Amino acid sequence: MKKNEIRQEAEQVILHTYNRYPVVLDKGEGVYLYDIEGKKYLDFAAGIAVQALGYHYAGYDEALKEQIDKLTHISNLYYSVPMEEAAAKLIKASGMSKVFFTNSGTEAIEGALKAARRYSYNKYGEGRHEIIAMEHSFHGRSMGALSVTGTEKYQVPFRPLVGGVRFAAYNDLESVKEQLSRKTCAIILETVQGEGGIYPATREFLEGIRTLCQEQDLVLILDEIQCGMGRTGYMFAWQEYGVEPDIMTCAKALGCGVPVGAFVLNERLAGASLAPGDHGTTYGGNPFVCGAVSKVLDIFEKDNIVAHVGEISAYLTEKLDALVEEYDCIAGRRGKGLIQGLVIQGRPVAEIVLKSLEEGLIVITAGSDVLRLVPPLVIEREHVDEMLEKLKRALDAVL
Repeated sequence: MKKNEIRQEAEQVILHTYNRYPVVLDKGEGVYLYDIEGKKYLDFAAGIAVQALGYHYAGYDEALKEQIDKLTHISNLYYSVPMEEAAAKLIKASGMSKVFFTNSGTEAIEGALKAARRYSYNKYGEGRHEIIAMEHSFHGRSMGALSVTGTEKYQVPFRPLVGGVRFAAYNDLESVKEQLSRKTCAIILETVQGEGGIYPATREFLEGIRTLCQEQDLVLILDEIQCGMGRTGYMFAWQEYGVEPDIMTCAKALGCGVPVGAFVLNERLAGASLAPGDHGTTYGGNPFVCGAVSKVLDIFEKDNIVAHVGEISAYLTEKLDALVEEYDCIAGRRGKGLIQGLVIQGRPVAEIVLKSLEEGLIVITAGSDVLRLVPPLVIEREHVDEMLEKLKRALDAVL
């Protein structure tokens, strides 16, 4: 079938909840994707920050195939070697205490919210249940995750949502303090806001939130679903700040393509929140996805992926800053490591995304005016140069 025929057929059978780009992707290799007509694309979106190792990274496919031949699913009524190994490696990487594997980032958020409320209920009883979240945040589409997502357009059609949520301004500690009450039990935020426009937390803000949580016995939840797993040049973005959360959520690059997420608890929360019967999942933590997680964490350590991000991101940011100076339509750059955003003014950012596709470059948006660059973590300087060449052609074409 030809590209347009596949697109038309898909629209007949798939619920239209995404406005998809006019391309039918077929395969990947390294940091490139190919459509069904054989056109090659440099991938600077990585499946929305999922494909941290690109496509067919040495050893990854083989580990998944080996696990398929052994066992894919057994439920959480039993132990498995991949589950234990993946959990142990994630604990080592984070320095935290206990892991609960989920099917997605959204489910990780749901579990984190439940753990925070359960901790408060165990210690203080009913009534201390409110959660402070951030304006312009994004934590997922399920009813609980949506309730702490601070973007009006996502929430309005689905109200009433889960109650007991207040919103504060990101990077404004006084705004957070204004939302505090005797009912507050937790604060949730992204260490780097992704969908909201690529805003990293300031050190003062994150340290202030940590102090506030300690003083008030609140649970600090850091959402590292997009910015974690090496993307900022640290295994987890909060490690740069030295501000450990009580609960961390992660997903996306955790499995590098298989659907898996996790929420990770420190020792305090692990011993005083969720107990048997409080939370569960049929598929979460099955041998197949945990085999992927285990292999990903092995590769990260063996091949020094995080150190590579630190090196290549310095080159990328230098080139992006030069691009800001060159083009009047780019108002600035925001980000850390390999999660970067270019603020576009005067032209719809979607036009640049579409024109980039024509040039053989895949980039995406964040918010209403930001061009988001979240490439595989294994890109090299030559890929940065190629991206700039294609992006400049796209910018010149729409200006």
